[in-house]
Amino acid sequence: MLASKMRWDVQTPDKEKVESLSGELGITPLAASLLVMRGYDTADKAASFLYGKDAVFHDPYLLKDMEKAVRRIKQAISEHEQIMIYGDYDADGVTSTTVLLQALKTFGANVDFYIPDRFKEGYGPNEAAFRQIKEQGCSLIITVDTGIAGVHEADVAKELGIDLIITDHHEPGPVLPDAYAIVHPKQPGCSYPFKELAGVGVAFKLAHALLGEVPEELLDLCAIGTIADLVPLHDENRHIAKLGISQFKKTKRPGLKALTKIAGAEIQQANEETIGFQIAPRINAVGRIEQADPAVHLLNTEDETEAEELAAEIDSLNKERQKIVNQITDEAVHMIEEQGLDQSVIVAARPGWNPGVVGIVASKLVERFYRPAIVLGIDEEKGIAKGSARSIKGFDLFQNLSECRDILPHFGGHPMAAGMTLDQEDVEVLRERINRQAEAVLTEEDFIPVQEVDLCCRLEDITVDSIAEMNMLAPFGTGNPKPFVLVEEAEIEEARKIGANQNHLKLLLADGQAKLDCVGFYKGEIEENVVPGAKISLVGELSINEWNNRKKPQLMIKDAAIKEWQLFDLRGKRSWEEKILKLDPEKRTFICFREETKTKLAETGLRDELIVIRGEEEAMELDLHNRYAVFIDTPQSIDIFDHAVKEKRLERMYLIFNQSDDHFFSTFPTRDYFKWYYAFLLKRGSFDLAKYGGELARHKGWTKDTIDFMTKVFFELGFVTIENGVLSVVYGAAKRDLTDSETYRKKQRLIELEQKLVYSSADELKQWLNKRMNENSEALKV
Repeated sequence: MLASKMRWDVQTPDKEKVESLSGELGITPLAASLLVMRGYDTADKAASFLYGKDAVFHDPYLLKDMEKAVRRIKQAISEHEQIMIYGDYDADGVTSTTVLLQALKTFGANVDFYIPDRFKEGYGPNEAAFRQIKEQGCSLIITVDTGIAGVHEADVAKELGIDLIITDHHEPGPVLPDAYAIVHPKQPGCSYPFKELAGVGVAFKLAHALLGEVPEELLDLCAIGTIADLVPLHDENRHIAKLGISQFKKTKRPGLKALTKIAGAEIQQANEETIGFQIAPRINAVGRIEQADPAVHLLNTEDETEAEELAAEIDSLNKERQKIVNQITDEAVHMIEEQGLDQSVIVAARPGWNPGVVGIVASKLVERFYRPAIVLGIDEEKGIAKGSARSIKGFDLFQNLSECRDILPHFGGHPMAAGMTLDQEDVEVLRERINRQAEAVLTEEDFIPVQEVDLCCRLEDITVDSIAEMNMLAPFGTGNPKPFVLVEEAEIEEARKIGANQNHLKLLLADGQAKLDCVGFYKGEIEENVVPGAKISLVGELSINEWNNRKKPQLMIKDAAIKEWQLFDLRGKRSWEEKILKLDPEKRTFICFREETKTKLAETGLRDELIVIRGEEEAMELDLHNRYAVFIDTPQSIDIFDHAVKEKRLERMYLIFNQSDDHFFSTFPTRDYFKWYYAFLLKRGSFDLAKYGGELARHKGWTKDTIDFMTKVFFELGFVTIENGVLSVVYGAAKRDLTDSETYRKKQRLIELEQKLVYSSADELKQWLNKRMNENSEALKV
């Protein structure tokens, strides 16, 4: 057995709908199954999703207060008022700022932007910034990707005589700011049909309303913010991302070209992964390390030299960000492991931690420990803690942290992520309260990672064409994740470690004529836990591997499991000791049947764990339930071995079967041997075995052990007596069969045992063991 590291939530599509969709659209069952599972279960829905058929942007004026906001902005433009766009410092905020900045500049607006310093000002609008903006002569502030929590700041704006238009997408709190206008799809009373826009999506809708047409030239920016902010990629977000990626590939922006190049990507080959893992992290890095202004300048510049300089600066900041993240993560992990992982929610806080990267650290802690994590950087001078939180399935961060608003003066976010500021002295209060809330809703099972599986595939279904059709569902992301498939009980034809450090895995699966290459990065340890021929189940992502103009399907492994017990054949292997000492100490049971074996291993790491089984009763009492049973030497009989394994639900068996005597290859005398030897003794009457036994053996071409063995059998049967090494025939002794001798029977049993346990093939031995334990091997299934 090989236990999976995650809970597999395998989806089961409606077979009739799959067959219908596959036939109507002429697509493979794999692609059809995926569409059905994601709610596109009719030909019209699926075609619209796949091909963009009838896809349009919703009317921006369906957003509450949009008309009011547009009217006020146009008034400001016509009266040459100074407008300030107030953004956020992440990729969504930077792209939101740029989208609205460029839209307003097409009208010749007197417009500038302001992004707060994460370290000095924190998240969202702040009073000092608004007062500074007023001093610069601004009469209109438009927030993008922020502002919905700025209740106090809205009152300050009103006091200063500034009109405040808020555009945001974060969860609204119980009290909304008293702003001139709020453009937010989730606010009460808003009838906009799609509620999941990113901040840049809301800014894009405002730009659309201002310009009177869809500003397609801004979609490359919208794709970055939408993908980076992890909003669901369906409905209008999918339209934004899909069209935006196409626009990104042909962008004329010098900044995006330079940033893509320095990231090592090809802009013409860009996809959602290019944006999500190479472009967005670099844009995010700026605001995490210093003020985010350079990122806005990069996206707005039309000068190639300036773009290259800014891209190099941003790339350098990203490398610095990576270094800081690694350092804080190491410190947090050490802190958690030192204190003990005994709480439902991790709350890690330390002075000096950069609050700009703690969100990434929180994500890494969730990935490592799989429980909600809050990571806070403490500013001892100001006496405050700033940080971010990330969650797991089953624990709504926004809802639960909302119950702590009394100690969170600045707080906002989503069910799976949040940001906050609180007094340093309230960190322990937060830890206690959030853990009390988590303990009330989370079960032990909730702390086992869940892997959602979209499809269960046969090897024969996995082809280059079927994978290409599945990729038509791209762009993948939140709400439309890259599909994970399950390949069940496929035979392992080959397993080997690969990579310079031998820490990656390459498997070849086979089912009849169908074969599939599988690769597992950082999963090299699996090779030590599987045997060729075992039936393995794998969860992973399908991809097309192209090499030398040849395309092959392959599976990128995420998790693996083997349901039935496995036999690891270490008989005759010199490195067996090294291999078994690597086994999980919580799982392994080392077994021997002879005291001398334990004595021989006294100087090794095995001695203290070795269990000596001396007879059938001890063998019966041996607990191997869900264990890795390691048999070091051979038992004295098959019966003892039977009792050791019979109906034991073990996971694995490691067979070494070291032995001092080799009975199978020693000569077992035939009945003709016994017949000749007995006739020889009858003729002589007596024979000095001690003196002439060796000479007789050489004469017959036997071993001295053979002569000694036959002599002992004759003695047990009463055919001879022995005194001082001289044999004397007992004339008139009753006839008896050789099998009446215990020595003869024991030798037979040992040879049979060796033949079964030591010299059979691994396949033969596994079949034989299955029959010994249970005819249907059900006892061995775990």
